[in-house]
Amino acid sequence: MTGFALLGACAANDAATADASAAAAPDARAPLYTASGTAAGEGRIVETASGLKLTVTAQGIPAGIHGIHVHTTGKCEAPDFQTAGGHWNPTARQHGHDNPQGAHSGDLPNITIGADGTGSLTIDLSGAKLSGEGGLLDADGAALVIHATADDMKTDPSGNSGGRIACGVFAG
Repeated sequence: MTGFALLGACAANDAATADASAAAAPDARAPLYTASGTAAGEGRIVETASGLKLTVTAQGIPAGIHGIHVHTTGKCEAPDFQTAGGHWNPTARQHGHDNPQGAHSGDLPNITIGADGTGSLTIDLSGAKLSGEGGLLDADGAALVIHATADDMKTDPSGNSGGRIACGVFAG
């Protein structure tokens, strides 16, 4: 009987581990690339009870503070990544967390890149969803874009964050 109890406990533990792994797995990933095609990190989105959780890891980006946004179209054509379209904005608001009429769903805090070219950002996007009306992964997808300079958090439509220096398409 002890062997069966131990086996049952191991099976329950394995099931709990599998459930935890599935919960932590990203629902969408966006590998980031520079205009030259060099890998520049990744964005990962996980659906949560309150919305979406976005985690970004960046590498090979110039040191400093950079605007970063979720864009409406899942297309990243070099050299300027303009094919990613504007910011994801299913609620039809203005740009920026400091704008009284903002913010777009795709407006994110700036990301700080260290002297070694790396940086990270994690943010909860409350009320956002991956699919359905206003969802991130609609018919033409979505992209994650890192800009050349800091976002001023108020100027519509892009926060004066400069050119697009890295881009990644979200895929589920």
